[in-house]
Amino acid sequence: MTPRTPLLHRRPEWAGRNYSLLTASAIVTNLGTHGALIAAAFAVLESGGDGGDVGLVAAARTLPLVLFLLIGGAIADRLPRHRVMVAANALNCVSQAAFAVLVLAGEPQLWQMMLLTALCGTGQAFFNPAAEGMLMSSVTGEQASKAFALFRMAMHGAGIGGAALGGAMIAAVGPGWVLAIDAAAFAVAGALRAFLDVGHIPARKPGGGLLADLRDGWQEVIGRPWLWSIVAQFSVVVAVVGAADAVYGPLVAEESLGGARPWGLALAAFGAGTLGGALLMMRWKPRRMLLAGTLCVFPLALPSAALAVPVSIGALMVVMFVSGVAIEVFGVAWMTTLHQEIPEEKLSRVSAYDWFGSTAMLPLSTALAGPAESVFGRQTALWGCAALIVVVTALVLLVPDVRNLTRRTKRIAGHHTAPTAPTAAAATVAGTGSATATGTDLHTRESL
Repeated sequence: MTPRTPLLHRRPEWAGRNYSLLTASAIVTNLGTHGALIAAAFAVLESGGDGGDVGLVAAARTLPLVLFLLIGGAIADRLPRHRVMVAANALNCVSQAAFAVLVLAGEPQLWQMMLLTALCGTGQAFFNPAAEGMLMSSVTGEQASKAFALFRMAMHGAGIGGAALGGAMIAAVGPGWVLAIDAAAFAVAGALRAFLDVGHIPARKPGGGLLADLRDGWQEVIGRPWLWSIVAQFSVVVAVVGAADAVYGPLVAEESLGGARPWGLALAAFGAGTLGGALLMMRWKPRRMLLAGTLCVFPLALPSAALAVPVSIGALMVVMFVSGVAIEVFGVAWMTTLHQEIPEEKLSRVSAYDWFGSTAMLPLSTALAGPAESVFGRQTALWGCAALIVVVTALVLLVPDVRNLTRRTKRIAGHHTAPTAPTAAAATVAGTGSATATGTDLHTRESL
């Protein structure tokens, strides 16, 4: 009888302890968060709020994210990244639990919902740069693209279930219980991330202080035209997509599509598209990574256009699926480029500037979404969102480095490689449920 191959040897050699823990914890948080994002919007509407109030709550989440991102990135390059991640998860757990209690107890006040979502956004500001740096240091250069694609595929697979279940639960038992589940998910994910191993990451050399670290990160960004141009592009893309999805989407769903359940299905279709995009990127390795990724930003204009019509829920699901595939191609290409081009010891700071630039306009866009609807009409505002995405993406293609930067087989000098041999602990993690951003949230572009 041929002996069975142990599970340890069936797993890819690059899927070690840290990669497994990061994947498992991202699955848990995405199961909770995708439903909670829908729940927050409908909690505002059920308490008597309108589109403007939904926008204010969304802006309250993103404003501290913008304000504290750069500090979070500098701290993540100074302290052990896993400790920053666990502390941020603890804050998210407490804020979401308090939000759930308020909603379940009665009619929450607008200022209370804004305060609690602001605390959640603060946690994300410290979590996102640390998480991205941790993920990029957990895989080898040769297998980075495949590892990032698999990570994102698992994360978005969880998002499919989270969005669909979240929409169904809101319709059945209300948004409060969905928020409570999200709080529990942050607690479980934080416990998993506490076991991350940072022993392979060299100790940071003493620097000139926090401001010196921020200046150093800025020099890394501004010296690369492909980097700052795409960050500038996504400052617009994330802003208009955020306004469409967080404010206009629930309103269109409430008035024309049938409420929370169909909107949850539409978001789940987007998640299914990201799953398909990740499967594609596990096999496809475009030589010009940024060119392929940037071309795939154009389809992100389709959901806003579909909501502007508005189309039927079936057509909207198709559009959301296509945009999910497209953004996943970009996401994997982007993470692979950062992994290839940025030294490990500066990953979190560069990631912080990336997140900062990409989300800087989001609080303003979500806060102004309601007034813009009043002045121009919802349909015109949505068509404007679609047009802006097309224009800024076309402008980025004028940057030579975006068109010409190519994939290399070796990492640049200054990168440090994580151990590739799986340990017994990694096998234990696999056996207990390790299967993903920006925290995506990860990266997030995950917020899209």
